Amino acid sequence: MITLTGQQLIAGVPSGAGQNGSIAGINPRTKAPTGYYAQEATAAQIDAAVRAASEAFSETRGYRAVRLAGFLDTVAAEIEALGEQLLHVADEETGLGLPRLTGERGRTTGQLRQFAALLREGSYVEAIIDRALPDRQPAPRPDIRRMLQPIGPVAVFSASNFPFAFAVAGGDTASAFAAGCPVVVKGHPSHPATSELFGRAVSAAVAREGFPAGFFSLIQGREIATGQALVIHPGIQAVGFTGSIRAGRAIYDAAAARPTPIPVYAEMGRVNPMVILPGALAARGTAVADGLVHSVTLGSGQFCTNPGLVFVIDGPQTQAFIAAVTDRMGEAQSGTLLNEYIEEGLGRAVERTIAEANVRSLTGARALEGTAYCYANTVLQTDSASFRANPQLQEEHFGPVTLFVVSTGEDDLLDTLHVLVGNLTATIHAEAAEEQAAAAIISVLREKVGRIIWNGFPTGVEVVYAMQHGGPYPATTAPATTSVGKTAIKRFLRPVAYQDLPDALLPPALQRANPLGIWRIVDDEWTKGSEEA
Repeated sequence: MITLTGQQLIAGVPSGAGQNGSIAGINPRTKAPTGYYAQEATAAQIDAAVRAASEAFSETRGYRAVRLAGFLDTVAAEIEALGEQLLHVADEETGLGLPRLTGERGRTTGQLRQFAALLREGSYVEAIIDRALPDRQPAPRPDIRRMLQPIGPVAVFSASNFPFAFAVAGGDTASAFAAGCPVVVKGHPSHPATSELFGRAVSAAVAREGFPAGFFSLIQGREIATGQALVIHPGIQAVGFTGSIRAGRAIYDAAAARPTPIPVYAEMGRVNPMVILPGALAARGTAVADGLVHSVTLGSGQFCTNPGLVFVIDGPQTQAFIAAVTDRMGEAQSGTLLNEYIEEGLGRAVERTIAEANVRSLTGARALEGTAYCYANTVLQTDSASFRANPQLQEEHFGPVTLFVVSTGEDDLLDTLHVLVGNLTATIHAEAAEEQAAAAIISVLREKVGRIIWNGFPTGVEVVYAMQHGGPYPATTAPATTSVGKTAIKRFLRPVAYQDLPDALLPPALQRANPLGIWRIVDDEWTKGSEEA
């Protein structure tokens, strides 16, 4: 059992007074203090953490992939060694429940081990070699060798809704570590004790593997200035963020305003449109209604892939479907929200939407009285012309809320989809006979989202190589990247080309003998062989 102190962890060393600090954990089921605290990080502590990360990078940037892989495996093992304490503390702070948290712990350790496997295979560096052509006319071609290398110290901001998988040791941290980058994490203020437990596990792994202590630090803070101080520190070279568009955009703007701007990989959710065609309603309307309600209410609607917009074409079956979804949403048990700020923000967002012209509330649309932070399952409805005319109707409602947009026909539906802004996902429900109509819809949606789902539901993100968890702004600030899956490592790598260097001065991945035995592109051909063969 680890004794929690509420202190910052600066390069493995507890810092500050900690207990009874300005950040207090609140149990969202009871609205009562948990007894867990943390202090707001000072400017001096933030500076010390980033300076330690920069010093660590001068060493770790030269580490072999296999050493980084061993470290990731050790981080996973240290998290598992936290045992039941981690689950129970996190449950107190988030109200997510032990089954959900147990699964999320497995996802967190699993993605660390997936990155370790990626490093051991080695081809992630994308080694590309164009050998010299000394006899080429009219001018010789030099020897050029290119690969990906770590970008430098990374700042990671923990998310509220995934206290394990998108937090202190979550996907952003794991992918930055895999790239060879030191990480300074800002813990989320809603779960200071959970953050500290993870911080201690990662710090233990740093010590066990003999890494420089500055390879990881944890700072805590609620104030905007704390996060901005981290982002603008000249030692930070990239940022990973999961959260609201307001906070993500503030971080992005701060990073862009630096004398030397840096990339910000901000995943900011959105409304994840779902299109349901008439054939799907006729063939399996009940199943689609059940699945939609489950998806909207899963995790109390606090997923970045929550289907917040549903596009349908008007007709008797459509009206019956909307009524069925409304009934099911009204009957479903409302879940606990993560904190008071989410409850208040959700209430304001729904009030703004209902105040817009031609928007009706069909059920819910209110906070529920009781001991827990809770908002009623909510269904809203508008027409396609009103939706096209009002960008406000694309505002995210972070909670168990969905808005039906009713079109008059297929052409009207397509016109409406064209006004969508960027989202993480889009879903289409259709039958085989509707594939031509679906193809036209897909041609619009693929410009708007990072992932298109066929006859399914968007909640639930597989941690696999092919996953794309990103999308055009405002879903993310970097639509060419993903924050889930092994491809996420590329956010924290940058390409470097070496021209005419002696073999002994090249990184092993580019040396002529290919001592790592990895896949490389040599003169436009994939090979694992040696150039000397």
